[in-house]
Amino acid sequence: MEIHGVRRTVLHALRLFGETVVVPSLLITVLLPLTNLFVALGAALGWCYLAVLVRWLRGHKMPGTMMLCVSMLSGKAALAMATGSAFVYLLQPALGSGVMALLFLGSALLGRPVTMRLARDFVHLPTHVLSRRPVRMMFIQVALLWGLGRLIDAGMSMAFLHWSVGAGLLSRGVLSPVLTVLTVAACVFWGWRAMRRAGVRFRFSPTAPATA
Repeated sequence: MEIHGVRRTVLHALRLFGETVVVPSLLITVLLPLTNLFVALGAALGWCYLAVLVRWLRGHKMPGTMMLCVSMLSGKAALAMATGSAFVYLLQPALGSGVMALLFLGSALLGRPVTMRLARDFVHLPTHVLSRRPVRMMFIQVALLWGLGRLIDAGMSMAFLHWSVGAGLLSRGVLSPVLTVLTVAACVFWGWRAMRRAGVRFRFSPTAPATA
């Protein structure tokens, strides 16, 4: 299988990361000390909804990655606003990891792995490849890996936050990113190996294929 437009795919992934993670996080970080919890979270949600609205008005395909991130942020923000508690706000990432773990693990157990939908946001996967049982099993296994990683992250965050607020901040700021990087590496390694065992070979092309 030849993967075209590697550069475009990377830029697309970076754009999604900026829209759904970087900008909302910066808005919350900057506005929370200057205003209050409601304004900071409202600004972050407003940005995410605006990004979704612009894509919809332009008729662009709505990435599953964006919808997942926006849904997660909406759920966490709603709970934080309902309580107005700083402790609950710090608890949000742990709860978010728990919800994400349930989503990935549940989709894997149902045989409809969300990883397959997310992969389509970045790489065109032919139907004849996706229909192969070993390939579907690979997506299920990667969903289980990612769900397990998020479950560990949720448990770790809860344990550190129960110890103290400072420990909770350390967990979210240092340990969680390290765990995420390790989980991504494990998923990539497992997926690549499983695809090769299924007889799928990759060729990378920096540009899109020429059209007649």
